[in-house]
Amino acid sequence: MLKKLWRKVAGKPAAEAVKTVLPFERHGFTADHISFAAEKVVSRLQQAGYEAYVVGGAVRDLLIGAEPKDFDVATNATPEEVRAVFRRSRIIGRRFRIVHVMVGPETIEVTTFRGGGKAVQNEQGRIMKDNTYGTLAEDAGRRDFTCNALYFDPVKGEIIDFHNGVEDVKARRLVMIGDPAERYQEDPVRILRAVRLAGKLGFTVEERTAAPIAKYAGRLKEEPPARLFDEIMKLLFSGYARRCLDQFHTLGIDTPIHPLLDALQQASRGGRPNMVTASLKNTDERLRADKSVSVGFVLAALMWEPLNGYWQKRMERGEKAAPALTEAIAELRETMEKGWGVPQKYAATMREIWVLQPQFDNRRGARPHRLLAQARFRAAYDFLMLRAQLGQAARELADWWTTFQHADETERAAMTAAAPQNPHEGTKKRRRPRKRKKSGNAAAEA
Repeated sequence: MLKKLWRKVAGKPAAEAVKTVLPFERHGFTADHISFAAEKVVSRLQQAGYEAYVVGGAVRDLLIGAEPKDFDVATNATPEEVRAVFRRSRIIGRRFRIVHVMVGPETIEVTTFRGGGKAVQNEQGRIMKDNTYGTLAEDAGRRDFTCNALYFDPVKGEIIDFHNGVEDVKARRLVMIGDPAERYQEDPVRILRAVRLAGKLGFTVEERTAAPIAKYAGRLKEEPPARLFDEIMKLLFSGYARRCLDQFHTLGIDTPIHPLLDALQQASRGGRPNMVTASLKNTDERLRADKSVSVGFVLAALMWEPLNGYWQKRMERGEKAAPALTEAIAELRETMEKGWGVPQKYAATMREIWVLQPQFDNRRGARPHRLLAQARFRAAYDFLMLRAQLGQAARELADWWTTFQHADETERAAMTAAAPQNPHEGTKKRRRPRKRKKSGNAAAEA
């Protein structure tokens, strides 16, 4: 009685969440709507005597009529017990230990129910280690938003909801479980998730959930760069990157967080078409059409504006285009490698796309044929087309390369013969032959 009274006075939710079970008639989807791999993992764990459910984003997406991209499973089995059930599986992670279960080409992420006990936190309140296990209800309380705390049992066809998540999804409302300020303090990355989910799903961030975001956004700078980079990539490749960027303004986030995010926000506020906005528009359209996209290409577009600035300054000082761009890339690279968290494989793709840009001006002789044979030609050509679209490269140059790559050998020979000289190289002076000095014997004979 006293505990209930204290919770009422303190304004905190009761620890005992109300469990709601929704049968098929109230949600309308079955095991046929989830992947074969996810259903197999859940049924195998249940057959082994454990609780197991499809959890989180997949359930949320099915409720709004979207097709889930991946499926996660939550269970009361410990990572070691899950590992014992599935031969093709491995335990990963330190802060949160999870199990990757491989079923055919799919990988299902299996987590053990989190407990309600206090996790290990640092001085700022951020969770550093959390491998305490608990019940289904406790696990639901540890999730971030109500829309992600939904559990689907494909065997029984039921959804289990502890925090009114189904109603929030129907209302397209993003609501934090527990005290929002405390939850952002535990893990500031939840702020970026709020931005992404609101933008991607078209949800409105509930007032109480949104209120502390501006205050705690600055703590994101203290997060590991690699973790921030991963979250930024999820935002960029959500299919609704432009809407996600709008959420930064809506939620009052104006503090510098990460150079990539800063470049994104600055470009989106400019009001004029630029490389970033054009690239994001193209990426969103391709993702929504289920077409592939290149992470390296998008990052190359994202960082082109500062790189182009360095490049133009060097050429204004009289440096030739190709070496000037190489030096500009080295200049930008020094900045990028200071805690940006960009993996080397993406950084290499960016550099290759950039380095090939001056080569498009070489349209005579054998050079166009060599450029066409480059592994990154297609990505570099698409980048040239983007530059031409924005007036940063000649339209005639882009059209020439469009024709050249599809022409036969005879047409290509005619095109290279008639092509103008590279404007950045100037006229090459013919070297005068050097006079050879006569040897001693030759001089004596003379």
